[in-house]
Amino acid sequence: MTTLAAPKLTGRKWLECFALYFVLQGVPIYSGVALAIKLIDAAEFVGEPFGAAIFVAMMATFHALLTSGLGARFPHFFRHSFQPLFADTTLSFSERVTRWLAQPNTALQLLSQALLLSALAIGVLGTR
Repeated sequence: MTTLAAPKLTGRKWLECFALYFVLQGVPIYSGVALAIKLIDAAEFVGEPFGAAIFVAMMATFHALLTSGLGARFPHFFRHSFQPLFADTTLSFSERVTRWLAQPNTALQLLSQALLLSALAIGVLGTR
């Protein structure tokens, strides 16, 4: 069986891939987690000044590093978060985002994240 090796991400392309995972996947997921922690009033670190922002930044960074680094090596394990388009070195940054948005599952993912974040934000605001 002949397989083609994917081009290795270096420099700017790696940073773009990292930014896409960070902003489009990591931040929405961990913002929801921070809101859920705040909602159940388990605010050991989220209740501190800038605690939620630090939590979201750290976890989204870890998510982006893990997914961009190991996603191509273990696609079965990262099947729900790995996007081969983000690591495509032949496409520009805007083309990667455009093609990702054109996928049918992306709309469902973005809509469910928006609804979840909205419901959690209402819950958090309603508790005060």
